[in-house]
Amino acid sequence: MPKHRGSRQAELFPRSKRPTVPIDENHRLVRLADELDWTELEIRAEAIRATKLKSAAGRPPHLRALLGAMVLRATRYVPYRVLEDQIRHYAPARYLCGLTETQWSPDHNTLHDFIDLLGEEGTRLMNEYVVEQAVAQGLADPKVLVADLTAQEAAIPYPNEMGLMSAFIGAVGSASKKAGKVLRGFASAMSAKLKAAKQKAREYRLFAKSKEQKDRVMAEMADLVEVVQQRLGTAIKTALAQPARVVGYGKVARAKVTALHETMGRLLPQIRHWLETGRVAAGKVISLHVPELYAIVRGKVGKTVEFGLTWGIRRLRGGYLLATLAASKAALVDARFAVSAVDEHIALFGKPPRAYAYDRAGYSAENLAALKNKGVKQLGLAPRGRAEWKVRGAVREKLISERAQIEGGIGTLKCPKYGFNRPAARSAAMMGACGQLAVLGFNVNKLIRELAKRQRVALVG
Repeated sequence: MPKHRGSRQAELFPRSKRPTVPIDENHRLVRLADELDWTELEIRAEAIRATKLKSAAGRPPHLRALLGAMVLRATRYVPYRVLEDQIRHYAPARYLCGLTETQWSPDHNTLHDFIDLLGEEGTRLMNEYVVEQAVAQGLADPKVLVADLTAQEAAIPYPNEMGLMSAFIGAVGSASKKAGKVLRGFASAMSAKLKAAKQKAREYRLFAKSKEQKDRVMAEMADLVEVVQQRLGTAIKTALAQPARVVGYGKVARAKVTALHETMGRLLPQIRHWLETGRVAAGKVISLHVPELYAIVRGKVGKTVEFGLTWGIRRLRGGYLLATLAASKAALVDARFAVSAVDEHIALFGKPPRAYAYDRAGYSAENLAALKNKGVKQLGLAPRGRAEWKVRGAVREKLISERAQIEGGIGTLKCPKYGFNRPAARSAAMMGACGQLAVLGFNVNKLIRELAKRQRVALVG
């Protein structure tokens, strides 16, 4: 007997698929759409686009809608396809994006490309605008500043030598078959070596039990990878010398193979160094696909090392956060960021904070003198050893309290709601954009909550 779907009672008129339920004016997204200055956000977005686009040809973008979508994704981390679905079918989300009077809606590719285009720099400008609004509304006080460093973990497997070499063999074998005739011929000629390397990876994981056995198999794997690496370099030179005949994904595959060859050129000597000395080489490559990542020694219980990128976090009194992405592993360290955080604060607000707190990692006589010369009056750098605090009494207790609260803000950023840690990003640039989006979402949610509280409005949604 066939199953009946829906109501068995036929309807005289087809049910409408255009609901007329009004949007609550106190909905969180509605209040957010009404509070932000979208013209200012568009100006900032256009400034970033002008520096990255080759020309202004083509259709003008739906900046208002795309900025609303970016803010929506910042407030709660979701995949791009889910974001597309929410904007298309969720009325408060359409109101936030300014799409209530049109049937157009951006697809997931458009949303990804826009956030990728703005990148970490553009998202940081949006976040600075939100913090400036909080200061203008009296919700944040730039006279009191706290700073700290934190790590953004990447969504990569634990990096070990055999795993990286095995991933190289698999990725090169797969991408070479789609990267043109020359590289396809390379993959065919090296099929025996690629197969042997996969067998070595299997032997290492299943049968090598002692350290001597593991080192022996790893050395044999390194020899195979070196042969493949040399032959791959020759094939790439031959392919680049010929007229470009690859199109579409073939170009992407060729670029991928070239990037893998360059990365393995750095990684293979590091693996040899490990086998010879038992020590990790300086600047160790930890990811084939995102070679900009690095290991960050944290010394935490249960997590001594984190793999990803370093961020500098600044907190104004009131709880609003600003973030700076390290350009390299050595670019942000406590001894330097303790001073550069104040420089960034001056660049944004035009004057130094009256009171400033940092942990003991940033304490030194040079830093204290530099901060005093910049105009910071109350120096709350936690002293090392038997050194004395530069502030006392109530001021000291206030700065210690403010210093402790930045840890809560960083912890909130790293919760799944904002997607700061282990974001679904395939490049360091997109990891930077995801990190700034998390900070933007934290500040936007805080701003709208506190404005609603001041106006004695109960938010919904």
